Amino acid sequence: MRDLVKALVTSRKWEYWIIGIIVVNAVTLGLETSPAVMAVAGPLLLTLDKIILMVFVVELALRLYAHGLRFFKDPWSLFDFAIVVIAVMPTSGSLSVLRSLRILRALRLISVVPSLRRVIGGLVAALPGMGSIMVLMALVFYVFAVMATKLYGATFPEWFGDIGLSLYTLFQVMTLESWSMGIVRPVMEVYPLSWLFFVPFILCTAFTVLNLFIGIIVSAMQEEHEAEADANRQAIHDETGQILEEVKALRAELKELRQQAMTP
Repeated sequence: MRDLVKALVTSRKWEYWIIGIIVVNAVTLGLETSPAVMAVAGPLLLTLDKIILMVFVVELALRLYAHGLRFFKDPWSLFDFAIVVIAVMPTSGSLSVLRSLRILRALRLISVVPSLRRVIGGLVAALPGMGSIMVLMALVFYVFAVMATKLYGATFPEWFGDIGLSLYTLFQVMTLESWSMGIVRPVMEVYPLSWLFFVPFILCTAFTVLNLFIGIIVSAMQEEHEAEADANRQAIHDETGQILEEVKALRAELKELRQQAMTP
């Protein structure tokens, strides 16, 4: 029985069905945010949400039965388990905030779709390298924030009055959101040479450090893809070797049968 359940929950049709359920649930949760839609079909949407939640609970129970304790050794299974547990928790009283977390069920697409799992795997693999880049960026931000506070804090206290304001302002400049007309040009009206401060900062952060982030992530994702490809090639090699061994065994049996047939 357990083998049958395992074959069911790991089949391609079951995977497509669960993906469809997750997409439908994501759409219904989005529709629940519309007062007009809720006025027309509110009870139907709430009932459908409860049915989908029951489907998720049953699906999780089947996977638990099929895999046993090995279920808790798989990070993606633990991810699905946490989302379903959050979904079934009561949403009344002090836990009413959990109602907004129901949309987390849409994140189950990550654990169901293999390509999305590879993306997340690449991001996780990139975390060690990203830590070094974050330390570098924090150091750059701190140095420039101290300089900006000392240079422009007295004239523009709303932007550079203290190191906290300077850090936030420089973060806005790094994102290139209204950095020229909103911040730099007003500063340049008082300090014409201030571009000598802001342009190197943008070059160091928006065009250099952030690209290092992207490079590390892309490299980690490439390594993740190569590791999966190597695993697939090894599996094919092992399967081919097994087939060759079986062919050799068959040839040996045929040879033995021929010798027996030729023996009077």
